[in-house]
Amino acid sequence: MMEEFVAFETVVYKASVKSIKEGKIDKEILKILDVVCDKYIEEAKKIAQESLDKRYEKFGKEVGDKGLSYHSTNELIDDIQFQVFNKFVLKTAENILDSQGFDLTNHKLKYTEMWVQEFTRAGGGHHDTHIHWNNHISGFYFLKCSDKTAQPIFHDPRPGKMMTQLPEKKEELITYASSKMVLKPKPGDLIMFNSYVPHQFPFDLGVEPFRFIHFNIQALPN
Repeated sequence: MMEEFVAFETVVYKASVKSIKEGKIDKEILKILDVVCDKYIEEAKKIAQESLDKRYEKFGKEVGDKGLSYHSTNELIDDIQFQVFNKFVLKTAENILDSQGFDLTNHKLKYTEMWVQEFTRAGGGHHDTHIHWNNHISGFYFLKCSDKTAQPIFHDPRPGKMMTQLPEKKEELITYASSKMVLKPKPGDLIMFNSYVPHQFPFDLGVEPFRFIHFNIQALPN
């Protein structure tokens, strides 16, 4: 029997985080952040109104906000009500990179971006496959979702493997042969991954509310 050496793995991490302990107090972070994010989504809708008004001119008919995602600004990083969550995620990112074998002795982790977004209830909200360049850890925290909303899809980041991909025995299983992976989040789920992993959100039908926080973290030299 041949000895196995496992390397170049792609790992995506998921945990249910509905509350975070601050001292002796359990903060119901899911409820707190969802309420806090209401104002950011409302602001995003106001900003988007100008482009929505132009849609009628472009298409010659009323299409509303179909296909859109309301995207907040980057203010969540400095919002005091996000402080407990932000510290928790930053420490988790550090633990992930450390467990993967990276030496962070001369680096400090810092958020480069953090925003909340909500897919339109008219349906069609989506994200094409992408990565987050010049970052090291990315992630999502789901505030509103269900089995009827869009689910994140992660793709194999190794172009060499994708160029020579063979058929899979069972695509529904996660194996060495897998070219993609679909996760089914619930409210309060935190998903984190290396920023070089390609990911996407397929078309959301708008059947139920879909809102989540997205963040990117970079390890900067001291």
